[in-house]
Amino acid sequence: MGKQTKVKKFATIKRMIGKNDPRIKKQHPETQKKEQPQGPNDITIREITQEPSHLFFRHNPSLGPPYRIILDTNFINFSIQNKLDIIKSTMDCLLGKCIPYVTDCIIAEMEKLGQKTRLALRLTKDPRFEKLTCDHKGTYADDCIVNRVKQHRCFIVGTCDKDLKRRIRKIPGVPIMYIQNHKYTIERMPDAYGAPK
Repeated sequence: MGKQTKVKKFATIKRMIGKNDPRIKKQHPETQKKEQPQGPNDITIREITQEPSHLFFRHNPSLGPPYRIILDTNFINFSIQNKLDIIKSTMDCLLGKCIPYVTDCIIAEMEKLGQKTRLALRLTKDPRFEKLTCDHKGTYADDCIVNRVKQHRCFIVGTCDKDLKRRIRKIPGVPIMYIQNHKYTIERMPDAYGAPK
């Protein structure tokens, strides 16, 4: 006695319950939501954030040399992996003087990661790097960077993190610097003539 093989039927359709099937429960008229007619006083108010008026076609004229760049943890790590000098490479990309900034949250995040970011942490202690103090609770660096950039739109954000890039793209007038083909590239900044296209 051999084993029976089950052959799949060709073009079978999954059975669906009909609209008038007695197994479907009908909603009681009391539980259904009643649409209330809106009067002139019942208008819902939506809050839309007011964008700064100096942003013309999402171009930020407040960005100019010396460029202020807030660096993220992974940007510093990838710069070390690609053997890029941060200050020299940013100057080559933007063709101007650049000041790298590091917040307390980024330093705390590097200290948490331990041995992996030992060299990056030593690099941020360079006197050419400016330190920004944080007055908020917690040490989540992405939120810190996004809030600081929303308050002051004079910064360029250096990151390789996809989620942080997606959040910053929603803020108009803030360029993003990232690493591509072992070089720094910048997006959303028309004046960056040194950046590879």
